[in-house]
Amino acid sequence: MTQVLELRLARLEAGRYDLIFGSTALLVAAAVFAVDMFSQIEGAIAVLYVIALLLAAESVNRLGLIIVTALFMVGALTSFFVTHASDPDFPTFLRLCVALAALAVTAALLLRTDQARTALLQTNSALRASEARYRAIFDRTRVALWEWDYSKLREFLMSLKSRGVTDAKAYAQSNPGFLKDCVYKIEIVDANEAAVELLGAFAADVPGCIMHRIIPKDSDTFTALLQAIMDEATYFEDNAEVFNEDGEPRIVLLDISFPKDPSAFSRVIVSMVDVTQREEARKALADAQAELSRASKAATVGALSASLAHELNQPLGAIAVASQTLIRWLDRTPPDIESAKRSAERILRDSNRASDIFKNTRVMMLPTPKENETVDLASLVNDTLTLMDHDLQREQTDVEVVQKTKLPEVAGIRVEMQQVLINLISNAAQAMTGSDASKKLVTVTLDAPADATHVSITVRDTGRGLDADAQQNLFKPFFTTKENGMGIGLSICRSTIEAIGGSLDGHNHPDGGAIFEIKLPKEKADA
Repeated sequence: MTQVLELRLARLEAGRYDLIFGSTALLVAAAVFAVDMFSQIEGAIAVLYVIALLLAAESVNRLGLIIVTALFMVGALTSFFVTHASDPDFPTFLRLCVALAALAVTAALLLRTDQARTALLQTNSALRASEARYRAIFDRTRVALWEWDYSKLREFLMSLKSRGVTDAKAYAQSNPGFLKDCVYKIEIVDANEAAVELLGAFAADVPGCIMHRIIPKDSDTFTALLQAIMDEATYFEDNAEVFNEDGEPRIVLLDISFPKDPSAFSRVIVSMVDVTQREEARKALADAQAELSRASKAATVGALSASLAHELNQPLGAIAVASQTLIRWLDRTPPDIESAKRSAERILRDSNRASDIFKNTRVMMLPTPKENETVDLASLVNDTLTLMDHDLQREQTDVEVVQKTKLPEVAGIRVEMQQVLINLISNAAQAMTGSDASKKLVTVTLDAPADATHVSITVRDTGRGLDADAQQNLFKPFFTTKENGMGIGLSICRSTIEAIGGSLDGHNHPDGGAIFEIKLPKEKADA
């Protein structure tokens, strides 16, 4: 309602001014016409129509201005023909031409001025609309926005630069009060509601310089900002720590666009986006990852220790048996030197086997894993059975090796593949303990079918087989069906075989017992 009333008053005021200027123009024009028509004054009286034209221009539009100009020209011509038509002379005609030219030029200038004024009004209107849009965006956006006055700070930094200072960080280190002085040279001009929500009411309402309450001392981000101003950068963005009204630290994404015109540094737009929660989440994630890494290392050490204990159990047990046998041979009268020598050789062989396990484990921990070697599977099986001779005798288990076809050599790490066979054959022998089988037999079958894509090694026992729970969790770490088992042997075996591109699976055999099958791709074998 108030705006409508103000608009009406403005229109009434404008109409009153139009009436005043229009009436005055009419009176002046009438006076000029009367003097020019009825007086004997020999002069360019018609030129005075210009005064009436200037007055009329304030109350008429462009079309009205053209019509008024035409009327004034008609008045001048009428006066000329009425008063000088019977006896025209050149000076009088010249004065008429001067009057008409003055009216034409004045009208042209007034039309041009009106056009320029219209353009200026349109520009001013567009500027006000742009300012209104800017204020709407500034006030209503949820991003914290400020207008900061950097003019004093820039002047100070440019004076330092003119004296040869180019590194703000180095200058701050040698001049402890530099950063404090710079902070006090920044003033807040304006702030939106989001800025008040972020830092508090003091960030907008307190007059003067309050930047020392927002920017922390010795801020690396603030030092980088000073360097950007010294380098005359047009843009600055960085994560920064600021303090709110209660003194609580907030992590923000600081964004500043510097104007190219140095005089515009009195109102520099500064935006801040609160990323405190994001940074806290990142820190929590980093801490969790570090904790997970520590837990993983601990688990790795535990798994490695368990693996070593499991892998070394067989050669160390064989060494113990061979040592006891050696003592018995030496205690005889006379001592059986040849048998003692064979026991000593077994001790040496099993010691080397334990040493190989240690070496292989050490190689696994290196950044570059050990390269594959060519392995003869038939030879590998025979050597493995030789190593397990005492264990198999103790378990009263026979081993039958069946080679169906000629086998190609395969690529792998011999000591690891041998340990896989030891684990599978040992498990097969132990699985038949207490079974109803008349003969404890482990069958190792080697095959490379011509129409197949793999080389196969199977280990079968004649025990009770695998129950449903065992079949489901067979290769899971620390799952075991033995009273004193560790439950990592089969897990290690599968990992070892998969590392060379093969597979290891286990299931019950249709004729009884369990069977484990190793498959190596022929392309691996051909390599």
